[in-house]
Amino acid sequence: MNQNTNKTVLILGANSDVAKQCIRQYIQKGFSVIAASRNTKSLKDFVAANHLDPSKITVLYFDAADFDSHQSFYNQLPAKPHIVVYAAGFLVDNQEALTDFKGAKQMMEVNYMGGVSILNIIAMDQSNKNLERIIGLSSLSGVRGRKSNFVYGSTKAAFTQYLAGLRQELAFRRITVNALVIGYIRTKINEGLQLNESLIMEPDYVAKFIVNAGNSFTIVPNFKWKIIYFILKILPESLVAKLP
Repeated sequence: MNQNTNKTVLILGANSDVAKQCIRQYIQKGFSVIAASRNTKSLKDFVAANHLDPSKITVLYFDAADFDSHQSFYNQLPAKPHIVVYAAGFLVDNQEALTDFKGAKQMMEVNYMGGVSILNIIAMDQSNKNLERIIGLSSLSGVRGRKSNFVYGSTKAAFTQYLAGLRQELAFRRITVNALVIGYIRTKINEGLQLNESLIMEPDYVAKFIVNAGNSFTIVPNFKWKIIYFILKILPESLVAKLP
């Protein structure tokens, strides 16, 4: 019997391309999956198209920006999760974010505030003895502020710092917290952007790092992105200012 047969994964923002591949891979490893998103139809279509075992997956409605609904959403889960993946994300162009606060606000709500809201609820439920891991999807955009995407990057930077503190908060309960710091992925959120093709990762490739996350806090998929991550960390401000 697969050792994960009785374990449940909750994926929040499960309609993203990476999250959908996580669903498939977690089920292959024997987990049951609760996939939560605003677009439940797309998730159900994905389950049917990939011939996934319907007994192993539950699709639920979840709105990351509807903070008032988060407690009732959690209370009504069919099972308390062993693993939680926060994959909800939203992106608008930096110029749009600078000139129209509506887009900036939505990025803050989905990328950061929604994560803090629901993960606080999950993490503080000490009656859930199942919980063993929380994984948050962050971005290389949050490592340093760059003029091309600093509004979006600021939401990811805030989320990474939140996850770092949450990791310390939950360490005594032996709950692992990971931050996936991700570069370019071939997903619908990046359609139309002029990106370096040699740096683009496929969603199923990134999903493997999530599903097989170890103990390290920061996980950077792909050695090229690892190099970029460490360069960004140490680059002097005068050189960061010259980046696009």
